[in-house]
Amino acid sequence: MAMNIQERADQAAKLKATGVCNCTQSVLKVFEDKIPMEEQEIMKLTAGFAAGMGCLESTCGALIGAVMVSGMLTDGQGTMLYAKELVNRFQAKSGATICKDLKGLESGKPLCECPDCVRNAVMALGEILEEQ
Repeated sequence: MAMNIQERADQAAKLKATGVCNCTQSVLKVFEDKIPMEEQEIMKLTAGFAAGMGCLESTCGALIGAVMVSGMLTDGQGTMLYAKELVNRFQAKSGATICKDLKGLESGKPLCECPDCVRNAVMALGEILEEQ
């Protein structure tokens, strides 16, 4: 039985919170049933996106994962529009799109913890898909 978007978001947050997956992996893993790739391939493909890609604290890995999934779910058609909307919605939900800002590394005040970023990315993707 397929999960609804809330269940996918909760499962993704749990994968991240328990350390099973990085942020990008957490998002892709909950869409395994929709992505024509084996789990090991997904895990390898997304391994380098931890901590804002290569630990550089840049674009949030959860957001990157949601854009990747949108590309798969749209067969690459109109994906740029999905990506733009994902960035906007993710920022509205999380407060930023850059890992170091989300973690509050410079301000000392986190805007959004990683499991919540993962949840927000999945929810934003779900909202966009529902509207299409």
